Amino acid sequence: QEDPEPPEIKEEQEELCTSREGEVHTGEKPYSCITCGKTFSDPSSLKRHMRTHPGEKLFTCQTCGNDFRTRKRLESHLRIHKGEKPYSCKTCGKTFRSGGELKKHTRIHTGEKPYSCNTCGKTFSESGGLKRHIRTHTGEKPYSCKICGKAFKHDSTVTAHMRIHTGERPYSCQICGKTFNKTSNLTVHMRIHTGEKPFTCKICGKTFKSTNSSLTKHLMTHTGEKPFTCKTCGKAFSRHETMTVHMRIHTGEKPFTCKTCGKAFSRHETMTVHMRTHTGEKPYSCKLCGKTFTQTCNLTNHMRIHTGEKPYSCKLCGKTFKLRTRLTCHMRTHTGEKPYSCQTCGKTFMVKGNLTQLENICRPNNFIQV
Repeated sequence: QEDPEPPEIKEEQEELCTSREGEVHTGEKPYSCITCGKTFSDPSSLKRHMRTHPGEKLFTCQTCGNDFRTRKRLESHLRIHKGEKPYSCKTCGKTFRSGGELKKHTRIHTGEKPYSCNTCGKTFSESGGLKRHIRTHTGEKPYSCKICGKAFKHDSTVTAHMRIHTGERPYSCQICGKTFNKTSNLTVHMRIHTGEKPFTCKICGKTFKSTNSSLTKHLMTHTGEKPFTCKTCGKAFSRHETMTVHMRIHTGEKPFTCKTCGKAFSRHETMTVHMRTHTGEKPYSCKLCGKTFTQTCNLTNHMRIHTGEKPYSCKLCGKTFKLRTRLTCHMRTHTGEKPYSCQTCGKTFMVKGNLTQLENICRPNNFIQV
């Protein structure tokens, strides 16, 4: 049995702990790096930082060659190769490679969010989440793409962005073989096969496959919120991503190119759909009649043939339609709008199809010279 520590040593340790706690609250950072001058509130943080400077000893994994600044991180990493997960959650039984991962996970059950933003008060379960959130206030984008120079708030976003340039899609669906550049996209895709819709709108009860995009976007149909505005034309959007795509109308930017025919697109989704014209792929099928489609929206529209659903109604006369485009055309019967005009004779039409028929007649080649 080990001898107990003398009272004076124990007292000294308690005093040291107390002084460090005080430094955290006061913001005092008395420990500074002799190489770059950066300051820290405790010596362990300074010690970790010192290893970022060249010449510091690194611990190397003999299996994959990755380097680590501490032996503890190397030991945690080695569990990836061994498949070891010695730390388990007492609530749900899920296992983890490190005590830190388990500690973060337990906050899902406890609801604990110990990290708070000094600007808006929003709380987070992880310090990394707070750090990323603070950049929404500061606008800081410390990570940039080495190919195109685009800047990002998160390093993981740069990694995913780089795959646009490289074409890398390392995550594949084991059911249909479709590949993705992000694990989150694969997770959402898998719900097409399982039919799972785990996210529910608390207002109307509608369910969704994805909380980040589908549910968030849907909730704004209830609130009418459109917080993002185009600086060029003033058009407002409910999502930042939608505004970014819209801006390409003004800039003419088309960053996504088909590797088969070279056609360029402003949206990655549009290019994906276009690629199916080359591959013949129709991944969406009707469970009632078996008809297949290249896009989910086409399948949704088709399903209304079976259900008889007509979700779009005219606010002036109450007439209902299966397609939004049909409602748009119908509204012109009330407004008198005729947006399509023949460049040969100047005649205008409410429907594009009528213009196409006239243009076939009005083409110069169709006239007989007298």
